[in-house]
Amino acid sequence: MFSKFTSILQHAVEALAPSLPLQEDFVYHWKAITHYYIETSDDKAPVTDTNIPSHLEQMLDILVQEEKERESGETGPCMEYLLHHKILETLYTLGKADCPPGMKQQVLVFYTKLLGRIKQPLLPHINVHRPVQKLIRLCGEVLATPTENEEIQFLCIVCAKLKEDPYLVNFFLENKLKSLASKGVPNVTSEDTLKGQDSLSADTGQPCRPEELSGAAGVEQTEFEDEPPHQTDVLSASLDNLSVTSLPEATVVRLNQDYNLVNSLLNLTRSPDGRIAVKACEGLMLLVSLPEPAAAKCLTQSTCLCELLTDRLASLYKALPQSVDPLDIETVEAINWGLDSYSHKEDASAFPGKRALISFLSWFDYCDQLIKEAQKTAAVALAKAVHERFFIGVMEPQLMQTSEMGILTSTALLHRIVRQVTSDVLLQEMVFFILGEQREPETLAEISRHPLRHRLIEHCDHISDEISIMTLRMFEHLLQKPNEHILYNLVLRNLEERNYTEYKPVCPEDKDVVENGLIAGAVDLEEDPLFTDIAPDNTLSNQEWLSSSPPTTPDHPKNDGKTEVHKIVNSFLCLVPDEAKSSYHVEGTGYDTYLRDAHRQFRDYCAICLRWEWPGSPKALEKCNLEAAFFEGHFLKVLFDRMGRILDQPYDVNLQVTSVLSRLSLFPHPHIHEYLLDPYVNLASGCRSLFSVIVRVVGDLMVRIQRIQDFTPKLLLVRKRLLALEPEGPVIDHITLLEGVIVLEEFCKELAAIAFVKYHASSTP
Repeated sequence: MFSKFTSILQHAVEALAPSLPLQEDFVYHWKAITHYYIETSDDKAPVTDTNIPSHLEQMLDILVQEEKERESGETGPCMEYLLHHKILETLYTLGKADCPPGMKQQVLVFYTKLLGRIKQPLLPHINVHRPVQKLIRLCGEVLATPTENEEIQFLCIVCAKLKEDPYLVNFFLENKLKSLASKGVPNVTSEDTLKGQDSLSADTGQPCRPEELSGAAGVEQTEFEDEPPHQTDVLSASLDNLSVTSLPEATVVRLNQDYNLVNSLLNLTRSPDGRIAVKACEGLMLLVSLPEPAAAKCLTQSTCLCELLTDRLASLYKALPQSVDPLDIETVEAINWGLDSYSHKEDASAFPGKRALISFLSWFDYCDQLIKEAQKTAAVALAKAVHERFFIGVMEPQLMQTSEMGILTSTALLHRIVRQVTSDVLLQEMVFFILGEQREPETLAEISRHPLRHRLIEHCDHISDEISIMTLRMFEHLLQKPNEHILYNLVLRNLEERNYTEYKPVCPEDKDVVENGLIAGAVDLEEDPLFTDIAPDNTLSNQEWLSSSPPTTPDHPKNDGKTEVHKIVNSFLCLVPDEAKSSYHVEGTGYDTYLRDAHRQFRDYCAICLRWEWPGSPKALEKCNLEAAFFEGHFLKVLFDRMGRILDQPYDVNLQVTSVLSRLSLFPHPHIHEYLLDPYVNLASGCRSLFSVIVRVVGDLMVRIQRIQDFTPKLLLVRKRLLALEPEGPVIDHITLLEGVIVLEEFCKELAAIAFVKYHASSTP
């Protein structure tokens, strides 16, 4: 109480006394602080019971006032005094000793306010960046200390200054006398690294000279101070109580540089206080985005950032329950790291493991965003670490297991992160993890060359319908990602030589057959009963076909050798014979209903594929190696096999198989279009296409229809029940086949719409 009264009395005296020149006033306050240490014998009294905080605040105010009174960039006598007399060095020493108790907190506040309130660049001064460097080493040494909040505020203001001038980061890359090894590190960073014992001197903080390092490069900078405050419950949960131990790969020899700013932030990401952890994560995100190559290299090779990201991902993944409902994994609310708060008590849709799932997805989102913002070389290094230490080390064994429940849960998690990833660099590593890097044509003997790819594709035809559907959905979302290797690896590499075709000039007889609406050379249609039912009244006339198009898509006739599109459309629409159709009995289920969706989806796919510079027309047959044996590839093989069993599979499986095939058909590559959407392609012997697979299915259907009594009324009833136009009633015989017929009819209409939309797009000038 007495000391507070003294402080109040001192302020009153200062207010009444005549104002001194700023420098004298500044020196007076600094001398008052130093005299305290000379005159006071009681070093146990807390600093808040002294006048030190008041004197430090007065010194700051004087420095700010001095800067305002002078021209921009000019250093005043008070600042000169602070720099020349190494006041920051002295304060660092007092803060490190924490004498009197609480002095470390006051020093951190002074440094933070000095860097934040003074506009002229201070960090380039050796008597500023050296003590700042040393104070950084004191941050994060011990978690849950009373000074954690001040520590993170100080580190954040340093990061903000580096954002303003990225070249300054070179002052914070410290030389070391010997290399470090991270053997047996129990925490994120080693004690030696944090304390800087391997730097030139524990107290000199010798920086790398800027002229010894590479020059700065311009880069787009992200705002740091202006970010909104974050709700931190989710991220805090993902950071709490995680004893992160180094994997064997972490035992590496570090370079002869240290990056203590990163090390301190890494330790503070483990703070029990979620707000501190989120601010530390923000600081790391800012540092990885700095364009300095030397800093990026030091970040990934001389710190434990890669280990932190991957080990925490692994810990959170392993903390998930052994089995989680795939629907819960898919429908859990969108995860945005550090922004979402979660309360189990307030959650009406809570399920076992939801908190752990949100924590994992939140940390994965942070890794994704960190890599997305990172400098290029740092991004590649971080993504490769996630690939090697998390994807391969943790996820792959789960995906390769034989337990159906384990397969389902791990595939659902893979599906979720495939949907969630936004970083191109991390996506590339994820694609290589799932599919491998092979780009040469597949052979049947080598389809298991990349074991995980082989296993996942096999799961598309798993005995468990749930596993099949989940894996197909994962591939469907993978195909929508902006990465050229996905489609090339799964499909295109096997179609490059067009060796699914048989090259032969069109003769007059073939031309006559084509004109009659049949297919020349593709398949032997005489044995397929559906074509005996094709009559002029079953097809769309040219005028009807044109009128089915949206009003904004007038016809643009082309004579470039492509099969006329109305014949393709009619071929798909007439595949299912009238007696097996039910859509014309229900309003609003015509072919034209697919046109608008097909147009929108095709436009989206074109935007994705534009940068891949695909050819506009198929490779000339004369230049193709047609003698090579054709194999459609493992992926299309499984899809075609599934399509061939559409009449005997559950409704949900059929919907997913046709959904993936329609996605593939939408890609604007001429070989994909020819192979999946052109019924008139001359297939080579022993080859099959999507159209020929459907032809065989329809042939089988026509035989089976004859054995089902009241087929058409039952088919119509099933369609109305699927559309919720009829209430559920007694079980209908042959329900699987009837539902399969409905899916088949709708799929043919969808393919017809896609073919029309793609033709129109290629015809538009």
